[in-house]
Amino acid sequence: IYMPMVPEAAIAMLACARIGAIHSVVFGGFAAKELATRIDDAKPTLIVSASCGIEVTRVIEYKPLLDEAIELSTHKPQTCVILQRPQAQASMIDGRDVDWQAATQQAQPADCVPVAATDPLYILYTSGTTGMPKGVVRDNGGHLVALKWSMEYIYGVKPGDVYWAASDVGWVVGHSYIVYAPLFHGCTTILYEGKPVGTPDPGAFWRVIAEHKVNILFTAPTAFRAIKRDDPEATYLAPYDLSHFRTLFLAGERCDPATLQWAEEKLGVPVIDHWWQTETGWPICANLMGLEPLPIKPGSATVPVPGYDVRILDVYEEEAPPDEIGSIVIKLPLPPGCLPTLWHNEEGYKQTYL
Repeated sequence: IYMPMVPEAAIAMLACARIGAIHSVVFGGFAAKELATRIDDAKPTLIVSASCGIEVTRVIEYKPLLDEAIELSTHKPQTCVILQRPQAQASMIDGRDVDWQAATQQAQPADCVPVAATDPLYILYTSGTTGMPKGVVRDNGGHLVALKWSMEYIYGVKPGDVYWAASDVGWVVGHSYIVYAPLFHGCTTILYEGKPVGTPDPGAFWRVIAEHKVNILFTAPTAFRAIKRDDPEATYLAPYDLSHFRTLFLAGERCDPATLQWAEEKLGVPVIDHWWQTETGWPICANLMGLEPLPIKPGSATVPVPGYDVRILDVYEEEAPPDEIGSIVIKLPLPPGCLPTLWHNEEGYKQTYL
C-alpha cells in the first residue's frame, strides 16, 4: 500500500485485515529505489497506490515512482490498483493496472476470514537508517490486546472520543493510532493530509481540533517546534474553541523541555512525552493518563508501561546502578504485540534484537 493520507489508505489496510491478507504500507512518495527494495522483500501479489499526494504547495506524482520501482524490482506484482486523484491523472498499464473507482463499483461484499491470533496482520519496514530496512511483523491477537489496553490506560481515551494522531499511515504511529486502535476502541479517528504549518498557517492544528472536537492529539515534537517557530505567541490559537481538548501526547523523537513547556502553557492541558518504536507497536514508556497520572517532568518519558521490564545495561552488559548512562534493554518476555519476528528473517531477528 503506497498511498497519501487519504481515506482509501485506511480502507485498503482494513480490507486486507478483513480477508486475512497481510498488508505492508510504504510511506507515500518514497523514492523508487527504496520502494523496489521493499517490493523485493515483501513480494506482494497486489499493490494499491494513488496517482499523487499533496505536499504543502506541491503535487507529488506517485505513479511514475511506482512504475520505476517495479521496473527496478526483481519481483513483479500481478496487479496494481490506482486511485486517480483530481490533482494528477496517472497513466495506466494494460493488463496490470486497475482503476480504484471502477474496481470498487464492481466489487461484491466479502466475508471476514478468521485467522489465528498469531497470524501476521502486517509487515512494516523500519526506516533503513541503520542498514537494510527490516520487515517488522505484527500479529493479530496480541496487537489488538495491546492497542485496546493502551487507548484506555495510557491515553485515557473513552469510546466515543475523537482521537487524532497527526502522523502518516506509512509509519507505525499511523498503523497503531490512526487506523487500528481508535476504531477498535470505538473512537472517531482523523486522517489529515496537511502539515502543522503552511497549510495554510500555524493555526492548522487548532482549526482541526476545534472543527472536529478532538479530545486527544498525538504528534511529534517537530510539529510543535514548527508551530512555536512560526507563531511564538500562539496568536493563531485565539479564534478557536478548544474546550473539549484534554491531552497532548508527543513521541517519535526527543522532546526538548522548552517545546513541551510552551505547548503546556499555550494549550493549558497536560503534555505527555512518551517513547516507543516501530518494533514495539505501542508505548514502552509513558505517563499513564487513564491509570495513575504522575507529575510531568519535562525531558522525561516518565516510567515503563506495564508489560515492559526495562533495564539499563553498562558497557559490560551488567545492570547499571541508578543515575548511570547505559543501553536501554527490555527483558524477555515481551508484552503482547511486540515484534514476534522479522519477515522471512528469523536469523536476522535473533542477531539484531536478542
